[in-house]
Amino acid sequence: MHYCTVEVYTKVDDFCKDFLGSKSKRVIYSGGKRSRDRKRQLSVSELVTILVTFHLSGHKNLKQYYLFLCNYHRKDYPGLVSYSCFVQLIPTALDLTYGFLQTMYGDCTGISFIDSTPLQVCKPKRASRNKVFRGIATIGKSTIGWFFGFKLHIVVNEVGDLLSFYFTSANTDDRKPVPALTAKIFGKLFADKGYISKKLFLELFNKNLKLVTGIKDNMKNALLEFNEKILLRKRSIIETIFDQLKNICQVEHSRHRSKVNFLVNLIGALAAYSLKPTKPAINFNQIQTALIQN
Repeated sequence: MHYCTVEVYTKVDDFCKDFLGSKSKRVIYSGGKRSRDRKRQLSVSELVTILVTFHLSGHKNLKQYYLFLCNYHRKDYPGLVSYSCFVQLIPTALDLTYGFLQTMYGDCTGISFIDSTPLQVCKPKRASRNKVFRGIATIGKSTIGWFFGFKLHIVVNEVGDLLSFYFTSANTDDRKPVPALTAKIFGKLFADKGYISKKLFLELFNKNLKLVTGIKDNMKNALLEFNEKILLRKRSIIETIFDQLKNICQVEHSRHRSKVNFLVNLIGALAAYSLKPTKPAINFNQIQTALIQN
């Protein structure tokens, strides 16, 4: 077993023991429902570990990664089952994967960045034929054009740690989930022009959180501190994080055959990103230099 996988398994196993420790030994974990006391070959810790490490493995799809484990790492996972059985077990890991992700959240430092990215489940022209997300996914528009699917909203700090996330339909206004996203955030929140709202600014300001955005061409100039202007220019850090989530952690693909498995894939990708030892971060030495020169 690779060192990274061992490290992830250790963290996952410790969490699972704490999470399931108070549950009856006669109950097999299945999303909070009671089931028959049937011995399970693949432990829940191994299940969650596989679902998370897939997003760090470099494999393009879960089936390819799982078959790789079956062929070359069966000694590390002696309880591996067939892939079809594994897929049936994935929904039982939803609560555990989500709980594990919450333990991976970073700390709010007073400097936070917020943005959203589209999660396309299929091409817009095929939306009417999509059965998995019928009635749930919607058509929305982003800077790259029209898409069919959902939106992922995240808040990160200046060192790239994930602070919170929210999941909405594609046609949801980016400003709508901000209060829920920032419930535990304080200090200053940097965002793009799509988050401009006087009502939202006052609501967050009353919660000890200042929303800092750019201004539109038809708006009056707003007075900002020089360090706020510098940090507003560094908002691209969140775009880099979205790039890693999509191109490294495989948070977006069009092969989903289950709504629950879609959520597990999303949460597993966020957990995998949170486990990365190095993340996009702001170089404060450059900011200090700019402040001195100013």
